[in-house]
Amino acid sequence: MIKSLLIANRGEIACRIIRTARQMGIRTVAVYSDADAKALHVRQADEAVHIGPSPACESYLVGDKIIAAAKATGAEAIHPGYGFLSENAAFAQSVIDAGLVWVGPKPASIEAMGLKDAAKQLMAAAGVPVTPGYMGANQDPGFLAQQAAEIGYPVLIKAVAGGGGKGMRLVESAADFADALASCQREAAASFGNAHVLIEKYIQRPRHIEVQVFGDSHGNVVHLFERDCSLQRRHQKVIEEAPAPGMDEATRAELCAAAVRAAKAVDYIGAGTIEFIADASEGLRADRIWFMEMNTRLQVEHPVTEEITGVDLVEWQLRVASGEPLPLKQDEMSINGWAMEARLYAEDPAKGFLPSVGKLAHFYLHDEIRVETGVEEADEISPFYDPMIAKLIAHGQSRDEVRKELMRSLSKSFVAPVRTNSGFLYACLDNAEFSEGNVTTGLIAASGDALMPPSFPSKAAVDRAAATFLEADFAFDTLPAVTLPSGLRAFRLNAKPWRTIAMETRGEKVLGDADATVGAFRLSGPFHTALSDHEVAVTERGESFIFEAPPRQAGTGHHSAHDGDILSSMPGKVIAVEVSAGQAVAKGQKLLTLEAMKMEHTLTAPFDGVVAELNAAPGAQVQVEALLARIEAAE
Repeated sequence: MIKSLLIANRGEIACRIIRTARQMGIRTVAVYSDADAKALHVRQADEAVHIGPSPACESYLVGDKIIAAAKATGAEAIHPGYGFLSENAAFAQSVIDAGLVWVGPKPASIEAMGLKDAAKQLMAAAGVPVTPGYMGANQDPGFLAQQAAEIGYPVLIKAVAGGGGKGMRLVESAADFADALASCQREAAASFGNAHVLIEKYIQRPRHIEVQVFGDSHGNVVHLFERDCSLQRRHQKVIEEAPAPGMDEATRAELCAAAVRAAKAVDYIGAGTIEFIADASEGLRADRIWFMEMNTRLQVEHPVTEEITGVDLVEWQLRVASGEPLPLKQDEMSINGWAMEARLYAEDPAKGFLPSVGKLAHFYLHDEIRVETGVEEADEISPFYDPMIAKLIAHGQSRDEVRKELMRSLSKSFVAPVRTNSGFLYACLDNAEFSEGNVTTGLIAASGDALMPPSFPSKAAVDRAAATFLEADFAFDTLPAVTLPSGLRAFRLNAKPWRTIAMETRGEKVLGDADATVGAFRLSGPFHTALSDHEVAVTERGESFIFEAPPRQAGTGHHSAHDGDILSSMPGKVIAVEVSAGQAVAKGQKLLTLEAMKMEHTLTAPFDGVVAELNAAPGAQVQVEALLARIEAAE
């Protein structure tokens, strides 16, 4: 058995691998970039090695640095996790050539499945059903147009080296083919250094179904059943589950047998996933499910397979890499219940799902289900890497049970001030088509704004906040309304000392009923948590709102000392300053403009007053919650 392991990755997958390795008595070594110097995976590992600057291309993607770190720390093996170098055949070979154990498939297997056209030809020869299409070497535009006509429109043009939705075009008629082909080839060349494409039949009601396979060095290959990953946004998975809804035993047997044939065709060792596309227009049928590609690594969604089989896939990876046979035979495995996973991202649906970065001042995930994360409260979300911050996994005896459990967990979780897609995930789980299992890869796109989280709290949420404040016996004043910086989901509460708390924001007034006590709310209603003696967070349908009660001042009609603080809502660059220190300003007057996440944000005066402090200059880089200016109320 391997005694020491270097994890060539970061975030939640690095923490996941460390957990299993520790349980097996294996010493772990983490690697980290500048941005990850204080990251959770660094804190959890037995040893950690700095490998370079924050950009992945200068750290996590530099194979020589990772191998050098393994040798310097005496690590026997390297586990690549997923992403980064996990499917890089040249890196895998370099690890082996360095005398280290590669926790993954043979480099030749990775290479065989790396190009979509060659992989499909290989699968067809192995008796694995492939999507009707053209995968040959002839890239003449006229010839490809002829092939598309023979396949029948609509068709997909896909880069042979593509992935993640890049290098892909849907063409619905012959008239659009030439332009789509040229565009796809340009993107493929720019993204992957390879302009070659393949053409395949476009499936009208597609479902993404994949099979977990596992092989060892003794010639054994098994499957661990299927997962359904059909709920996707822009070709990126959002919610995954196992088993697949509507899958009967006969279809499952044929699909999983085809996946095992696919793995054997490339002499596969370790964990891998065979991805299929299904035409669900007439339900799931074996003759309407076709091979798409193979992922020669552990998948992000592997926990749902672990939950229904009781298998630790990382443990299997380490045992197989150590030369051991697979711990179980095919007939010793079965499906137990249902599992579902939701990917929690640090991104803002209200801003086109742009990544949200900054400090996790509040980070609470409901822990009655399985949580996989690479961050803790007070950690920083960096702009350099994938914005996924956690995976929430529920397991139960029925699909509806785990779906509702995930919704309950999202309602009892809270992250701030970093924005997340929690409310979006809740809406997806609550969608009628999804709840009935009628999910396709186009469901999210077809739903439009229906899946967007609410931008304003409900009356019940406001009442919950009001009741929480009053039960805490907090002393309130009746204060003037306060204008919030653009984009913040915090709500300033004005209050009388009894009965009603008034809230005003974005021009809307809402009254919270002080007579509605916290205990009067059912568990299905908004979930609340007290953040401090003057802040309450209320989460409903997965979306969190922060309510702040202004502290009591001497007398009424005066602004709080902090009401005039102009703070940066995220890291960015000051591109314009419209005022100077000591200048009188009117409510709503433009103070400065901040550029962050490729967008401009204008900050304005919250009330009539004077610029008492100015800490911003054009061109300056600022961090989240930096005090840019302070306005003092006019006398």
